[in-house]
Amino acid sequence: MIDGIMKAPNKLQATIKAIRTKPKTRLAVFKNLLPAQQAQICLILSKHLVYDILSRLDNLEVAAILENLDPDEATDILQLFPAAKRTDLLEILSLRMKHAVERLLGFDPKTAAGLMNVDYIQVGENETIAEVAKQFKIHEKRTGRLPAIIVLRSDGKLAGYLPGHELGFAQLKDKAKKYTRRIATIRHSATHEEAVDLFRAYPHAKIAVIGANDNVMGIIYSDDIARVLREQTAVSLYNFAGVAKEESVFGGAGEKIKFRHKWLIINLGTSFLAAFVVSMFDQTIAKYVLLAVYMPIIAGMGGNAGTQAMAVMVRGITLKQIDFKSSFGALKNELLSGFVNGVINGALVAIVILFANRDPLLALVLFLAMIVNLMVAAAAGTMAPLLMARLGKDPASSATIFITTATDVLGFFAFLGLA
Repeated sequence: MIDGIMKAPNKLQATIKAIRTKPKTRLAVFKNLLPAQQAQICLILSKHLVYDILSRLDNLEVAAILENLDPDEATDILQLFPAAKRTDLLEILSLRMKHAVERLLGFDPKTAAGLMNVDYIQVGENETIAEVAKQFKIHEKRTGRLPAIIVLRSDGKLAGYLPGHELGFAQLKDKAKKYTRRIATIRHSATHEEAVDLFRAYPHAKIAVIGANDNVMGIIYSDDIARVLREQTAVSLYNFAGVAKEESVFGGAGEKIKFRHKWLIINLGTSFLAAFVVSMFDQTIAKYVLLAVYMPIIAGMGGNAGTQAMAVMVRGITLKQIDFKSSFGALKNELLSGFVNGVINGALVAIVILFANRDPLLALVLFLAMIVNLMVAAAAGTMAPLLMARLGKDPASSATIFITTATDVLGFFAFLGLA
């Protein structure tokens, strides 16, 4: 489905853009499309936008859209609705879709079973190609779809899979097991993160989901994993910026205020702490006003350096490359990097001051303060995300405040204290 959108005509791409960017006409534009096009677009839009549109359609219109999706995709959309609405929609779906979706709804959406597709057929590995082809045609006639994969089983357990193209080239009397291909497996209770890790370790196009008795329950495809990765990326970006994942790019001012004000208030509190540190040196600043001119440099450089270190740590935590226990090596390297970058940038600032203000002492103060602040930024940017992850908090959203506080407070204290 997603590939279809990527190759869609310019007109359809323009329609998607209009739906995303024009809230007032969004519903009218969407309703002018065919159900198949609406289904494709639902796979591209964020869940927030999909719910915003579909919640304003009648049940028959929503059902027509769901019928044009794979069962796992239809299940994902149904899970956006309240239980009562979900039940009403299930009642008007075709029997094929209803049975498939009801089965998928029984699984935790946060597990591998919640990602799987049930559009496949199972055959015995000792069946002939002719017998497999017959079941292939039966499935197509019954569901109106070609089976996405042919699973081979031996004694009730997974033996591998048969590539569909083999049906056109193999001898009809050959046994299916002659053309068996290996397929990676994952337990139905595994998390999304474990499924993503398995795809990274075994970059195949599909994974078989196995039940408690080693029976095949469904198949996870690469586009299902791609959808998970897109959602994780979006959530990480929102958290990194301190905004809620439900916020729409083109949402109204009220929506943006609702989702952002708490983070801004917390940041305001930490800003008062930095202001208090500055107030401790008010007499120093009064005697030497030039210090106030260079204070933004200290704050800005510390914040940027801390954000750089934090971005690397958050990515490492997400990919399970590092945890709190194994952080010593990373911290040592970040501190060394902070020291060297502090020397480089401090020297540049000192040279500017010597030429602009002809004040060697002020140049020395800024040089030393830059080194201290970039090392503080390196330490905070490394340890704050790891500590938050250790405490079960989101490292991207919760660590930002502590990094900013550390670089501002300690940076100003070092700069003004040296002065």
